[in-house]
Amino acid sequence: MDPDKRKLRQLKKAIKRSGNKSRRQSLKRELAENPEEAHRSEYDFGRDSSTGLNAMDSDATRRRDK
Repeated sequence: MDPDKRKLRQLKKAIKRSGNKSRRQSLKRELAENPEEAHRSEYDFGRDSSTGLNAMDSDATRRRDK
């Protein structure tokens, strides 16, 4: 496997892990503070968003025939 690709995957994994951890903490805090409205809360991932890393690799395993 390409070392750059491996680094990108590890980076994305770390970003997703930190984002999910902070999201869970935020939802738990929201539930403790305001249980009636906690189910309506939305979370903004901000710097922990991995959307910028999506579809960066374009190797043969990702290509689709037309």
